[in-house]
Amino acid sequence: MIEIFKTVENRELITVDEIVKGSWVNMIAPTEAEINEVCVKLQLPLDFMKDPLDDEERPRIEREDDHLLLIVDYPYMTHDEAGSRIYETIPIGMIFTPDCFVTISLKDTPILASFKNNKIKQFYTNKKTRFALQLLFEISLYYLRYLKQINKMTTESERELHQSMKNKELYTFLALEKSLVYFTTSLKSNKVVLDKILRFNYLKMYEEDKELLEDVIIETNQAIEMTEVYASILNGMMDAFASIISNNVNNAMKFLTSVTIILTLPTMVASFFGMNVNLPFSHNQHAFMFTLMIALSLAGTVAFIFWKKKYF
Repeated sequence: MIEIFKTVENRELITVDEIVKGSWVNMIAPTEAEINEVCVKLQLPLDFMKDPLDDEERPRIEREDDHLLLIVDYPYMTHDEAGSRIYETIPIGMIFTPDCFVTISLKDTPILASFKNNKIKQFYTNKKTRFALQLLFEISLYYLRYLKQINKMTTESERELHQSMKNKELYTFLALEKSLVYFTTSLKSNKVVLDKILRFNYLKMYEEDKELLEDVIIETNQAIEMTEVYASILNGMMDAFASIISNNVNNAMKFLTSVTIILTLPTMVASFFGMNVNLPFSHNQHAFMFTLMIALSLAGTVAFIFWKKKYF
């Protein structure tokens, strides 16, 4: 899919049919024909279009003639087979050409929706450097937003796990741990690219652009620190709660064993007095009551002992 936008007077963002100077070309999971069409129109190297569509491509920056390719990872939320939320990362390519700005990715993202709906302040399609920095800033904010969601999910699972003897919550923790690994790897790779942009003259930047880039780096560093902290906490919680689940199962087994022993004593008394031999009170008219009292006394005594020992 190809979308083409252009900022006109009064900062109005409109959709255009053709690639024109100062426009923004947004490509989501493009077909081979669409890739070739844009490559021909903008005289782009084919690798610039293909590399961001590889979900294993690492963040990097590359220049070839008058074209510049910037690849970073952005976060997105999906669901696993059980319907639980999981977070992953995927590359997005930003291509600078002399006439326009191109974004290309395998999936659509709400990050770009903010630009499409013209909700970003001081956003102009013809200001390519500022557009790229604004996009990088939004990506870093989404990392922080999803990290807060992960922390909230961890807290909710923690509450459920206190009384749980199932593995569902541990599976949730495993999914969140996997998400944090993706975030850590992608954020650190993004940070390397941002440092290169800051140190070298890959992009022509004004003073305001440099300040925005520094803000992006600050937000990215914060996201890296949060990811590492959450990952450390999650690892400790998984070990602790694995022990808690095992302890909960042991407590349940201890309770069931105690109940089984208590119920066994009346059964034994009833078995003895049910034998076809002469037994005490066997000819007494209150024999049943005596037998019942003996059974209840033994069961009550054992139950009291177990209760004092906190077996249940």
